[in-house]
Amino acid sequence: VLRGVEIDSRDILPGMAFFALPGERTDGHDHIESAARSGARVAVVARFDESVSVQLGRPGAPEMAVVLVPDVADALRALASHHRGTLRCAVIGITGSTGKTSTKDFLEAVLGAERSVIATLGNRNNDLGVPLTILRAGARTDVLIVEMGMRGEGQIARLCAIARPTLGIVTNIGQTHMELLGSQEAIVRSKGELVECVPADGRVFLNGDDVWSRGLEARASAAVTWYGMGESVDVRASDVSVDDLGRPSFSLSAGKQDVCVSLPVPGRHHAYTAAAAAAAALHMGITLEEIAVRLGEVEISDMRMQLFVAANGVTVINDAYNASPASMRAAITTLADIRAHGARIAVLGDMAELGSLTELAHFRIGEDVARSGIEALVTAGPRAQRIAEGAIAAGMPTGDVRPCATVEEASEVLDDLLCAGDTVLVKASRSMGLERIVERILATDA
Repeated sequence: VLRGVEIDSRDILPGMAFFALPGERTDGHDHIESAARSGARVAVVARFDESVSVQLGRPGAPEMAVVLVPDVADALRALASHHRGTLRCAVIGITGSTGKTSTKDFLEAVLGAERSVIATLGNRNNDLGVPLTILRAGARTDVLIVEMGMRGEGQIARLCAIARPTLGIVTNIGQTHMELLGSQEAIVRSKGELVECVPADGRVFLNGDDVWSRGLEARASAAVTWYGMGESVDVRASDVSVDDLGRPSFSLSAGKQDVCVSLPVPGRHHAYTAAAAAAAALHMGITLEEIAVRLGEVEISDMRMQLFVAANGVTVINDAYNASPASMRAAITTLADIRAHGARIAVLGDMAELGSLTELAHFRIGEDVARSGIEALVTAGPRAQRIAEGAIAAGMPTGDVRPCATVEEASEVLDDLLCAGDTVLVKASRSMGLERIVERILATDA
């Protein structure tokens, strides 16, 4: 009997199975002994050669069963698919160009107060992360929330074949992954794979304000619930206002019911996130009043509009997990909404996977910064140079724009630039690692 599955030997707990996957920098087969000493009872391997045998045969090495398979990743997916067949809980699949994780966080907060909920952890939304999420669920799980990322056409369909969602949420359809898929139409087809996989007795939740999402209704065999801020939606967020820290309050309505919601996380765009979560929660029997209370207590995942106040008096909005043109604009609007005692400074890095749109998309983000009224802009990375150029072209004073080639250079610029009372937004695609800037600002010796 096993208590769980892991692919990282450092995360093994006693009684787990360790799947020895080859990684970007290391091979799991080199860490079987470490997994065994951490308490793994089983290792699933694709080779049983001398190096593996030596690890298991060292004096004092714990006993461990070994399962030899042709492909460890395929074995993990097959196990998850089998395990999914044993579950009797609702399974909610979430995809979209932006807002997947926030929607997952909000929905987990709303449903988790009275139900046993298992949801995607961290960035485990791919063909390895989804199986690991499924394998965390059990007989006592009431709701399984599975975030689904995308690296190409057909991937969401493959993830759905394992997770078999009973409900599906599409947050929006933007230009993320243009480099991988080549056209907006291809992105729509890929996101629509989730809609097609939800069975007829399930439910699909779509953003009624997103023009590209409107075309997905025809691909659904399940009934569709629309959410958003427009008039013709089933669950609506309206009358959005923000406080001094950019945290939104709004009216949330469904049918003839109406409640006031105040979110603890900055960003007026989170009204959409809340509406999506509310739509699914209402379908699952949570009242609108209960939803409002639980949304007011939500905790967001790391590096997604996290707000900190450093010891030196600088307020930091850490949104460094990822970036697309749409999420960049939402973050810039959030910074502009904040009524800071000092300067508002945007630290923006490269956006990845935009293909032929790369140059223009970065330039237009710079124009948005200039029009926002933000006092200073620091860019990091070669692509983000175009953000700086766009800001200057749109009238932002040259002295207020500081283009930097690297994250380290941007961090040094901030050392000289920041003063107590300033508010800093940090955002870029994950590959940039802009959280290093946040860590430096928040360091005790800053």
